[in-house]
Amino acid sequence: QVQVVESGGGLVQPGGSLRLSCAASGSAFNIPVMGWYRQAPGKQRELVARERSGESIKYGDSVKGRFTISRDNAVNTVSLRMSSLKPEDTAVYYCYAGYTRYAGSYEYDSWGQGTQVTVFS
Repeated sequence: QVQVVESGGGLVQPGGSLRLSCAASGSAFNIPVMGWYRQAPGKQRELVARERSGESIKYGDSVKGRFTISRDNAVNTVSLRMSSLKPEDTAVYYCYAGYTRYAGSYEYDSWGQGTQVTVFS
């Protein structure tokens, strides 16, 4: 089983920047995908950015050009650099990892507990 733990987040003014980090640990054959999702109050959880091995990085439309995801496969970490933050970016941000237990297995999900990002004037 794989666990993911986020760090970072906090309060920032509009136009500011923040960096989130996430580390995956535990037993897995492979972790083909890691990324970030977010959920604002009263809204559904949405994709922020996701990096899957062998595929192009995918960003949510609302963060393209402002957020950058970086993954280090060697140590199973992923970070999210958020710039030009807006009040509508306020949400709980969740780290996500998709992993396999053996070659050809089903891909299991692991979610972090979330970290709050608040953009306020």
